[in-house]
Amino acid sequence: MSLGTASTAMLRRTLLSARRATSTTESCTRTIKPAAFGAVRGISSTTRLPTLTASESRRRPTVRLHQQRATQTPLSPSSKRTIFIQTENTPNPDALKFIPNHRVLPEDFPTTFLEYLSPRATLAPPHPSPLAAKLLDVEGVTSVFYGADFITVTKASDAQWAHIKPEVFSIITQAVTSGETIVATVENVGAESAQEGGGEDSLVYNEEDDEVVGMIKELLETRIRPAIQEDGGDIELRGFENGIVLLKLRGACRTCDSSTVTLKNGIESMLMHYIEEVKGVEQVMDQEEEISMHEFARFEEKLRQQKGAGATASSPLDNAPQ
Repeated sequence: MSLGTASTAMLRRTLLSARRATSTTESCTRTIKPAAFGAVRGISSTTRLPTLTASESRRRPTVRLHQQRATQTPLSPSSKRTIFIQTENTPNPDALKFIPNHRVLPEDFPTTFLEYLSPRATLAPPHPSPLAAKLLDVEGVTSVFYGADFITVTKASDAQWAHIKPEVFSIITQAVTSGETIVATVENVGAESAQEGGGEDSLVYNEEDDEVVGMIKELLETRIRPAIQEDGGDIELRGFENGIVLLKLRGACRTCDSSTVTLKNGIESMLMHYIEEVKGVEQVMDQEEEISMHEFARFEEKLRQQKGAGATASSPLDNAPQ
């Protein structure tokens, strides 16, 4: 091979190498696009975010049953049954209304209220109540009244709610959350009931009632009883004689200083407005209340004789608004 032939061959190789290099550069330039940001950095999208296949999802870690039970916090007995008790003031400062968001009287109870005025009444038939017995055992509590869905507790005038309310609240909460029977029904051997109420509702329609008594019952049931129950009490119709409606207030209204005002300005005015045969309204007192009033009158007379005519004892009714 001559020198000219060798030079020619070397020149061809050089040109061929330059063309290949140029072709490679053009090929790389065509494949690089601004949209393919991952390709510019040399990282493909499939590498950065791998696709989860069905077979891979089956291999994901799961919490087994025994592990799940171990991680859950066991429920305490108190958290399984919760209760929310509301308290409401009544017009009577010595009576407080507790609403446990739980039915107090049984569904088929014959009347709308039940009242316990002594510890003996909570144990005697026909409707003993362990809850009422515990409440009356609290120092300062004088009576317990059950409505359909509320409990009214009345205290002595010299007792303080700051001492009584927390204990009453605790007793009611424990009784309801434990599921104990609030009001029981047993056979009554004696002729009289130890509790106030529990018999036939005095406002229930009776076929033997005349038209006026029927109208009185309807007004008391639909217009007056709901307002009195709102105040933590109830009402009984004891009779209608010579144009006078005989009523008995219960619960918080029984010992309220403004009970006379309620009867005269509220109930009497409404009954006389709608029923022309009604001439007035009077409150009936039970035998125990009559004895108490009689004893108070005797005490007042004795005090007057000892200290003069100007010295008299103050009756609770003396503070009632006129």
